[in-house]
Amino acid sequence: MAAGLAAALVLTGCSGSEDGGGDEASSPQPSAVASSADADGGSGGGAAGADGVEGSWVTTKNGKLVALMFDGAKVALFSTAGSWCSGTAGETSGTQKITLKCNDGSKDRAEGVIDSVNSSTMKVTWEGSGEETYTRSEDGKWPEGLPTAGLGS
Repeated sequence: MAAGLAAALVLTGCSGSEDGGGDEASSPQPSAVASSADADGGSGGGAAGADGVEGSWVTTKNGKLVALMFDGAKVALFSTAGSWCSGTAGETSGTQKITLKCNDGSKDRAEGVIDSVNSSTMKVTWEGSGEETYTRSEDGKWPEGLPTAGLGS
């Protein structure tokens, strides 16, 4: 499991293909995340520009690694807890939202709002599990200071 997640972190984006299941489009898709992050990696509510979130982000929760990857409006989430999710990110009514569908049916990270983003951290509030702070992963490497002891066991 950990090797698969590490391989996923090496990727710079998400694959556009899926297994064909679960493509229900019962609601309109959000537009691509608007670019509003400044050159210094601005932060604050709504400052979740495409340039600001593009790429891979990681965090740990309950001793498990969570990787969140953005490729334009496409989003994928992988956890060493065994779940993976895919979906979209975009602006809806002035709010930067993430909408995911997970393989295990979990709703913990099905709907989220990007509260702030800068060059190194991003805060997301998930309807099902609360706030998480992610650290940018550059070139598939672990971010400095991320507690990784015991992951993948």
